Amino acid sequence: MPDLPMVEAGLERYRAWVDVDTGAIEANARAIKRAIGPSTQLMAVVKADGYGHGAVPVARAALAGGATCFGVATLGEGIQLRQAGIDAPILVLGGLSQPEELRSCLRWQLMPTISGMREALLCQNLASGSGTVMAVQLKLDTGMARLGAAWQEGPRLVAAIHELDAVQLAGVYSHLANADAPPDPRRPRQVDPCTREQQQRFEAVLTHLRQQNLQAGVRHLANSAGTLRCSSLHYDMVRVGLALYGHSPARHLAGVLELQPAMHLHARVTLTRTVPAGVGVSYGHRFHTTRPSRLAVVAIGYADGVPRQLSNQLEVLYRGQRLPQVGAITMDQLVLDATDCPALDVGAVVTLLGRDGDQEIHPTDWSDRCGTIPWEILCGFKLRLPRLAAHPEEGSRPEAPG
Repeated sequence: MPDLPMVEAGLERYRAWVDVDTGAIEANARAIKRAIGPSTQLMAVVKADGYGHGAVPVARAALAGGATCFGVATLGEGIQLRQAGIDAPILVLGGLSQPEELRSCLRWQLMPTISGMREALLCQNLASGSGTVMAVQLKLDTGMARLGAAWQEGPRLVAAIHELDAVQLAGVYSHLANADAPPDPRRPRQVDPCTREQQQRFEAVLTHLRQQNLQAGVRHLANSAGTLRCSSLHYDMVRVGLALYGHSPARHLAGVLELQPAMHLHARVTLTRTVPAGVGVSYGHRFHTTRPSRLAVVAIGYADGVPRQLSNQLEVLYRGQRLPQVGAITMDQLVLDATDCPALDVGAVVTLLGRDGDQEIHPTDWSDRCGTIPWEILCGFKLRLPRLAAHPEEGSRPEAPG
């Protein structure tokens, strides 16, 4: 993955861009760290280019806020952080099964996730041949049915890994499948049955390891939802993604911590026109004006990551006013009904996500209407949208270049 820096200048910023407030990410990391306490480490999950925010600047902000290590999904994501000079521990959460991949982990000092002895033995052979010790983490499947060894095999695998002289077991972890489930109104303080069962399985492995005097390394189970939901899920470390970027993983968890959204999506008006009633707008004429209307063309579309499913459902903000998007969202452009906003003109900047005045649009406003989740929205913004370093204290962006 290329290391795309935060852009501070350039013509492309004047079409559409993402503002990333790294100060908000640092503040969110500090808030999470205060909540989990000094004995629990914070892993900042920066996969998918930092959930679309830019992995390298996010990682630096998270470190400043108290994170001590990082989670990535792919080998390339880990190497990107290392090439940027980040030397904190990095866990590759995705599965690496090929010798070349594991050899790269050794070279770049990345910890692979292993799901069985095959990967452990590959690591042993690679590390012993290089004269170094390779750190790995063992993942247990406690109920996700994805990566990881069967949890019942955990004690046997830990014992076998400890017999390998060129492999260090740096951690044992699992992943929660349903931690964001709504609570039972009769037992609001308890986790859902699925999460309880997964924790019981994880605990059974840890108990067996203690009885056998086997070291597990860093023990971790909680994602963002688990972190916000229950302190019993924290163990030695929590893995936080969505909350780091300022969003709650579920509505019922929204008030647990005060989080600051770090992403703000803006685009610029390139044309305005006045049309009579009865005019069809955009492909397929899925919208017809019902009155003489003033339409504004905005230079952003589904090729930038604005879902086409939001056609005729999207709103944008301009000077605190909500304006409806009309017609089909196209690859590079969309159209607004600006009839009730005479101040909106060519060169004006509208906000598609984020705050403008006393109004705010959240990723969940989009995901709810698309029938998806906010993670997908944040990760969907394409690389042709520059990521700019936000400066909230300066107020809104200039309305036109020059």
